Amino acid sequence: MSPTTVLLVGIVALLVLIPTRRLMIAGWKREALTTYYLAMVLLGLVVAVMRGPATFLVPILLVAYLAPFVTLRDGIDRLLGRPRRPDGDPVDAPAPPRPMKDVTPPDQQDR
Repeated sequence: MSPTTVLLVGIVALLVLIPTRRLMIAGWKREALTTYYLAMVLLGLVVAVMRGPATFLVPILLVAYLAPFVTLRDGIDRLLGRPRRPDGDPVDAPAPPRPMKDVTPPDQQDR
């Protein structure tokens, strides 16, 4: 293998790690992540090496690369101006406060 080919494979592999990490944080299973990663690397290498198929493969590659960064629910909430909770759920109304928990030891309750 030529050094250029090795460099090309390395660059494509590193670039695909970014959306793969995003999908891992989103909770995808290991098998799905591996399949996504290998498919993206293969598609990226095909686009980089072959000139002919690149004309219709580049849009597919771009959509598959950018899709993990698009969150439909968050985007809609942002457009509508809804505030966000730290866990990611939109806030429509404030949550009622939880009742206080009695943590007094049993031997001190009658004092």
